[in-house]
Amino acid sequence: MPGPKAAFVLVHGAWHSRSVWNKVIPFLEASGFLALTLDLPGAGANASAPASLHRQPFDAAVFAAERSPVADAPQEERTSAVVALVEEAASLAGGKVILVGHSAGGMTISAVAEQVPSLLLAVVYLAGFMVPNGMSLLTMLQHGTMSSALSPGLFIGDPVAIGATRIHAGSTDEAYRSLLKASFYADVPESEFVQVASQLHCDESNAGALAPSPVTPRRFGSVRRHYIRCTQDRAVPLSGQDHMIATVDSALGGKTTTHTLDSSHSPFLSQPANLSKILIDIGVRSLAEENANRG
Repeated sequence: MPGPKAAFVLVHGAWHSRSVWNKVIPFLEASGFLALTLDLPGAGANASAPASLHRQPFDAAVFAAERSPVADAPQEERTSAVVALVEEAASLAGGKVILVGHSAGGMTISAVAEQVPSLLLAVVYLAGFMVPNGMSLLTMLQHGTMSSALSPGLFIGDPVAIGATRIHAGSTDEAYRSLLKASFYADVPESEFVQVASQLHCDESNAGALAPSPVTPRRFGSVRRHYIRCTQDRAVPLSGQDHMIATVDSALGGKTTTHTLDSSHSPFLSQPANLSKILIDIGVRSLAEENANRG
């Protein structure tokens, strides 16, 4: 029985978990690719919530002020976890790995590509934070091209004081829930939005937003890079996506190959078939280019 053509390693974004890829994986596997996912440290099954989240009656003021249990979690833990998964994927797919990161997961895949460029056929940003060396996610989020982002309106409390960027996906406030849907899931059916919102964790360690990007032309720059633009995104606006692409291309040289979906921030939910087609095409193209280079 032949092995997989290559392996996709799929990395979720802030407040989410590996479950976001559940609709995409069957398409990749049906096309002969392996697909591996994980809950990043501090996310999904590994998440830790402030005690006040579950206290009844709920006290919004206490919730907004309680120090986060993940406040001291370093970004390096996430990078190491994904490096380990890439190494596993490489062992299963003959060293042919495509690394995909959504949203804030882009910061992690950049660090991974800098560490293990030889294991990667390509790195793919899905409306992801792709920033030049020395820049942080927070710095990029404060750029003018990101000014229309809705997601900062979801943040609760003082991130510096609580040590995390906190949201309350379980809020019963209709205005807050409407903003949550508009930020991440504008084109996702209401019933599915309710389900995915119930799976979000509330705290993202500030370390991920403050860690400077480590990318260099020699290592990260040696990996084929792709960017999937989401035109209706209100969490990472299209103007910000395009700014990041241009900034990194200017800083590192080379050219990011772009692809476009007319979708919100979460096409893995609203358009899994269209997203999967782009990923499969990237996989096929990367394999062909790698074989041509070796030939």
